Amino acid sequence: MLELSGKIAIVTGGSRGIGRAVAQELAKEGASVMISSRDAKNCEQTVGEITNARGVADFTALDLRQPDAPAKLAAATVQKFGGINIVVNNAGATQRGDFLSLTDEQFIDGFALKYYCTVRLTRAAWPELKRRRGSIVNIIGAGGRTPGAHFAIGGSVNAACLSFTKAIAELGIADGIQINAVNPGPVRTDRQIVGMEAVAKRDGISVDQVIARMVKAQNITRIGEPEDIAHLVAFIVSKKGSLLHGSLIDIEGGSTKTI
Repeated sequence: MLELSGKIAIVTGGSRGIGRAVAQELAKEGASVMISSRDAKNCEQTVGEITNARGVADFTALDLRQPDAPAKLAAATVQKFGGINIVVNNAGATQRGDFLSLTDEQFIDGFALKYYCTVRLTRAAWPELKRRRGSIVNIIGAGGRTPGAHFAIGGSVNAACLSFTKAIAELGIADGIQINAVNPGPVRTDRQIVGMEAVAKRDGISVDQVIARMVKAQNITRIGEPEDIAHLVAFIVSKKGSLLHGSLIDIEGGSTKTI
């Protein structure tokens, strides 16, 4: 056990994929968890799964691209559970595509959900995190280090989030708040599976064959599972991970080949 009993966590994008796995893992380790996304139905389902497993969770359905939404989420968490110990900034999917086909609106949307939501929720939760000597984990992505030709938005957003993590880590030392970032590589989420199924159909092969081809092409150990990321996040915010601070931790099977 990682001794998270009595801790209160916010997980954005917590209704599916990595966020869902993180919320479930933190609840399993004893934390009370507030999840948030735009999809109230999926939020309700995830909360039900946590409570059925004897965990404690609730949700606040918000469009976190809206400037006032992160502050509302922080306030709702304090009202429901009495404080905030952990913030996991996970929300944010960006549009892929050739740079010349991407619009200003798509760039703005990518930054609004992932970068500005991270900034605003960090600011809103800071007083509670300072009072409780809490933790922030930003789920960012390996594309922030090595963006590809079709990842101009995501790479730029992720790089900004990595820089932001380092920027606030120094303030975190002064205020007693632990701050780190986690960079997943390819992970078997619903969104990834949809893309893999499309490739499998196009090429007349199975999804497992698509995955094997991806692993070989990227020269990685394997693709990740959402639970891989969740286990790491839970470790970071526990006492066992307390020496980690200002760290940008890659968990991507070796996809990042640079120093």
